[in-house]
Amino acid sequence: MKTYNKLVRDKIPQIIQRDGKSCQTRVLSDKEYLNALNDKLTEEVNEYLASGETEELADIVEVVQALATVKGCSAGQLEEIRTAKAQERGGFAKKIFLETVQ
Repeated sequence: MKTYNKLVRDKIPQIIQRDGKSCQTRVLSDKEYLNALNDKLTEEVNEYLASGETEELADIVEVVQALATVKGCSAGQLEEIRTAKAQERGGFAKKIFLETVQ
């Protein structure tokens, strides 16, 4: 038996069962869910930093969208906020690295 104690995607229990194994799960409270999402974001960012794989970026986006939902913000609203910030402050496409300000 291996202990995970972490938030997993919704279909993971069915996948585990399909593979002939069993698992124990529980549904988190709202507070536990927010904490678990924050932990999952750190986990996914660390996995991306270690691997550099685009698939890990997709996992990060999934967690960010779940966090936005918890905060009462839809994916569309989150995109509107992102777009507004990009229009006001720009994005990162020009690769500008700020070294000093006087």
